[in-house]
Amino acid sequence: MSGSALVLGGGGPVGGAWLTGVLAGLTEAGIDLAGADVVIGTSAGAVFGSRLLSGVPAAELYERQLSGADAVRLPVTVRQTARFLWAALGSRDPERSIERLAQAATRARTGAESEVFDTVGALLGDVDDWPERELRITAIDARTGQLEVFDSHSGVTLLEAVAASCAVPVVWPPVTVAGRRWVDGGSRSTANLQLAREYSRVLAVVPIPQAVGPHPSASQQAAELSDGGARVVLLSPDRAARRTMGRNMTDDTRRPAAARAGHAQASALASSVADRWQG
Repeated sequence: MSGSALVLGGGGPVGGAWLTGVLAGLTEAGIDLAGADVVIGTSAGAVFGSRLLSGVPAAELYERQLSGADAVRLPVTVRQTARFLWAALGSRDPERSIERLAQAATRARTGAESEVFDTVGALLGDVDDWPERELRITAIDARTGQLEVFDSHSGVTLLEAVAASCAVPVVWPPVTVAGRRWVDGGSRSTANLQLAREYSRVLAVVPIPQAVGPHPSASQQAAELSDGGARVVLLSPDRAARRTMGRNMTDDTRRPAAARAGHAQASALASSVADRWQG
């Protein structure tokens, strides 16, 4: 076990904004995030991980949140929320829970798959190709409920991988990639820290620390990595950030404040993060 892993979790537009603030705050403090041996991205984390490893400065990702750029129009209805919760919470068995959620996503009346690709493509901007540094992107097979990890050797484009990771069940349709349909990589675990088990140093930035349903939390996964000998730093929104972010992770008006909250939190913790992750 050796090397370093940067794990970036999902969290919708608001959680993603908080995440960019954290990345910018840590980078300003001299922490080399893009120098990690691997970046593991889930949903929003897949978007910003792709951009970070492709050379987009963390400061630019942050500033775009403050300016209102990178907006995502993702209106979620009460009915969609109810269907999501009914499916995810309908069983105490993790496998049955994810099966129910995947089935609900497949049956839901949503927009076209092209909407997902168009939205994600706009977020990626000029980032078209897989970066040279190792990037792993998570998605869930909508038929089996199993986790898949895409990378530059998977035979899919970066856009396809990130779109699969961002296809929020019931809100967006499952997307078709490589002949299979996929839903959001955060459906079972919002950050998938378990994928970093081979690394001795792990920094996880997780906007939402617990997926809906009977699934392990980010803190539980971090503890397992620590028990295995890894040095793990887990950053999730503190009380002030949670208050700023609110409950609706799709509320575009909260993105600038959420980004500032992430930046403030990272700035306050940067010294301890550097000691534990880089020291």
